[in-house]
Amino acid sequence: MTLESTESATELANRMPPSFTLGVAAAAFQIEGALTDGGRGPSGWDAFAEKPGTIMDGHSPAVACDHYNRLPEDVALLQDLGVDSYRFSLSWPRIQPDGRGAFNKEGLDFYDRLLDQLLAAGVSPMATLYHWDTPLPLEHRGGWLNRETAERFGEYASAAGERFGDRVAQWVTLNEPVSVTLNGYALGVHAPGHALMFDALPSIHHQLLAHGLGAQALRAAGVSGGIGVTNLHAPVRPATRKIGDRLVAHLYDLLMNRIYADPVLLGRYPALPLYAKPWLRSIGKISDADLRTIHQPLDFYGLNYYFPVKVALGRGSASIPADVHKAVARLPFHEVGYPEYSSTGFGWPVAPDHLGVLLKELHDRYGQALPPVYITEGGASFPEPDTVSGTLADEERVTYLATHLGAALDATAPGGIAAGVDLRGYYVWTLMDNFEWAAGYSQRFGLVHVDFQTQERTPKKSFYWYQALSRARKAKGA
Repeated sequence: MTLESTESATELANRMPPSFTLGVAAAAFQIEGALTDGGRGPSGWDAFAEKPGTIMDGHSPAVACDHYNRLPEDVALLQDLGVDSYRFSLSWPRIQPDGRGAFNKEGLDFYDRLLDQLLAAGVSPMATLYHWDTPLPLEHRGGWLNRETAERFGEYASAAGERFGDRVAQWVTLNEPVSVTLNGYALGVHAPGHALMFDALPSIHHQLLAHGLGAQALRAAGVSGGIGVTNLHAPVRPATRKIGDRLVAHLYDLLMNRIYADPVLLGRYPALPLYAKPWLRSIGKISDADLRTIHQPLDFYGLNYYFPVKVALGRGSASIPADVHKAVARLPFHEVGYPEYSSTGFGWPVAPDHLGVLLKELHDRYGQALPPVYITEGGASFPEPDTVSGTLADEERVTYLATHLGAALDATAPGGIAAGVDLRGYYVWTLMDNFEWAAGYSQRFGLVHVDFQTQERTPKKSFYWYQALSRARKAKGA
């Protein structure tokens, strides 16, 4: 199915609840550039990207989309797009260069300008406190393996809440702690580049503790906006009905989903299977006091969904996607993929039907403990040229967004498989092509094409489709 016309956008908009939010998302490190400007300090990602071989084709994040210097132009794009909300992240090292101590006036002023311009454009701000850019001095002291990082995060959250709390409509404490642990500390393909495998597990607890301390700090600062957290979730299935495959699928589900969501939503870690305890011993004993800190009341829960996972027992020999390290072969299980689905540029299966399954699983597991849900990221990269001479006809992205949003609406509508979920909105990843972490500039997710040589922004067909959808949704609510 492809929804291209205004009429099709109107049809989809008519299925949305009256207050449903349509937004786009972005992250500071991926778009801002200006890594040494305005008093910004280095982050762990700055250092990681400078190491030979860490970023595809040696791409540098030094300029990225030059958003720091092109702020009015990018806010104008958001206004033209017509979305209700923009989810962006505050750069911790731009606001607090050392990760402790003094705060940087120029960095704070930059986000003041962003917030004021968003509000003037009629776009509601959703601010993420942490989207992976740990201040380098904290990374040198162990990063998320060190409990101190969580404590410093609480201080940073307090300062952000006091400065911006009157204008931010919604706060996200952390973005995808599972990705930080898996890619950054277990496999070593993201910053800080540690390949610790199961010994990376303390980074989970310290991030969750940071979430709790951050939520407390925001509330103590008297912020007017709602508070939540965002994580990447995926429905996990065994490759076969064999007992070995079912056991490792259960383990993978624990490590991918429940070890993050259970403490946040239920105030406890999931029970660990006996067979897995030797692998999971490094997480250690968790105090009740820490669990109380992690288990903060939330106004919403952010869900990032990209693809489902299917796993089998044993070490894999299949080809590994571009964003996954060969260290995966050392794990006691491997992903087997979904050959029945088409794939994105990253090799991820395009499976909108599994989004409804995931929403149902969240409701079944957490029931009344699950707050209202925003899908805080959804999108796809596809092979696209570095330069364009006009509107890029990214039909695959239009179809991807239409089918995924439609699946989420169907699942949570009365009579849907996840009807008990209070779905409040959907944020497209991402506004414009950007620095895609270890993949550099090779993967383009944007509604807007960016020529990274000239910084020219050119809206794609998906931009105009989402614009039509946004207008139709607003017209419905008028």
